[in-house]
Amino acid sequence: MSQGIYKYSNLPILTENVLDIKEISTEKDVSFSNKISIVCFLGSDIKTAKASLFNLNQIVYKRYYPKPFFQAVAILPKATESEYLNVINELSVFTDLSKWHFIYADTTNMQLLFNSLKTPYKLNKNGYSEYAYIIDKELRLRGRKDDEDTVGGELFGYNMRSVSTLKNKLKDDIDIIYYQLKKTAEKEQRRKREKSQ
Repeated sequence: MSQGIYKYSNLPILTENVLDIKEISTEKDVSFSNKISIVCFLGSDIKTAKASLFNLNQIVYKRYYPKPFFQAVAILPKATESEYLNVINELSVFTDLSKWHFIYADTTNMQLLFNSLKTPYKLNKNGYSEYAYIIDKELRLRGRKDDEDTVGGELFGYNMRSVSTLKNKLKDDIDIIYYQLKKTAEKEQRRKREKSQ
């Protein structure tokens, strides 16, 4: 399904009031507020993390990082800094990392943030989730309510191990959010014009 079912409508809100990343991180310049954020929890198993990260980077990040408001946020366990440094350096050889944020958090804070997404998924013992999540400018988790591949139809996250899911679902759904932003901005401009006439 290359043309998402929501192509010209709004992408459903699945969770309100997601915890802002700045609440659990000392890197105060990183926030979900007023951003379109793709968020992933990569855990301490570097081999698994790297495959997911590189898929997300190649298929999604490289397409959207020039867009306004876009950012990608990877939540990583504290004490994995040196291992991740190698992975991030490898990534930087072929990617502009200016919109990637790598945030190290302790287990408690990582779990707090993950729980605030209110998904049916769990972090594994390494702090890894195989899903990437869309958090909008108002700190709301976005996804699908009638996904044909999901029991009950609700799609809370996008499997980073599946190239087809990233290509056909995550990209479609990010496009919808940008389409909505464009429409909202146009409506706002019209309103201002009408007011000034």
